[in-house]
Amino acid sequence: MSLADTLLAARLANRQVTTPVEAPADPYAVQDEVTRRLGWEPLGWKIAATTPAMQARLRMSEPIRGRSFRRFATAEPAEFQHADLLDPLLEAEFFITLAADIPRGTPLDAIIPHIARIQAGVEIAECRFPMSALPAPAAIIADGCANGRYVFGPDIPAGTDLAAMPVTIHVNGTLRREGHGHDVMDHPLNPLAWLSRHVALRAGETISTGSTTGMLPAHAGDIAEIRFGALPPMRIAFLRKTPSAPH
Repeated sequence: MSLADTLLAARLANRQVTTPVEAPADPYAVQDEVTRRLGWEPLGWKIAATTPAMQARLRMSEPIRGRSFRRFATAEPAEFQHADLLDPLLEAEFFITLAADIPRGTPLDAIIPHIARIQAGVEIAECRFPMSALPAPAAIIADGCANGRYVFGPDIPAGTDLAAMPVTIHVNGTLRREGHGHDVMDHPLNPLAWLSRHVALRAGETISTGSTTGMLPAHAGDIAEIRFGALPPMRIAFLRKTPSAPH
């Protein structure tokens, strides 16, 4: 079975791959094949490994990209059955939605006028490979760079200094992660220019531009509160599956 076949089956069954896989020579070609065969409506793109720390953690030498899917997008407040998720990781990110098509290779200063909105957001990353037994980095790229669920928060007002914006994640009332917009390639819009060098972008697509807070595992029973500056907090609950009542 090819890696594309393996990843497609895992996606459709919402399960992880526990057998060894070989690193593909062209991971983005495998990712594209799986995306095409799924036929799911795209949401846009995720960008990952946008900081030296995240690149070291993911064993990457540069940022990476993956398709995201609209069926996994929701607004906050959000609730998820933890048992339905695959090693979920919380990542607080800026979500940027485009108002126009952007040809490949467009520089950032020509992209910015076509941004429709910028929102606070959270990716709940999921990997089709267990975190305890990750394969070579190329296989993770083939898996869509561990794309998962996307929780949309409040709009960020025009004129906000995105680079200086503080971001925090509290879990069950305790501060667990903090960062700023400038932690993402010096400014959270800079990943758009990187992405444009590799793909054409489409009107209506949302790009999650990379984690400001690193990766934080989510556990059953957790209630996460994510704040972007003084905006209203986002709330995400990871529910424990309750036993069925006896008949």
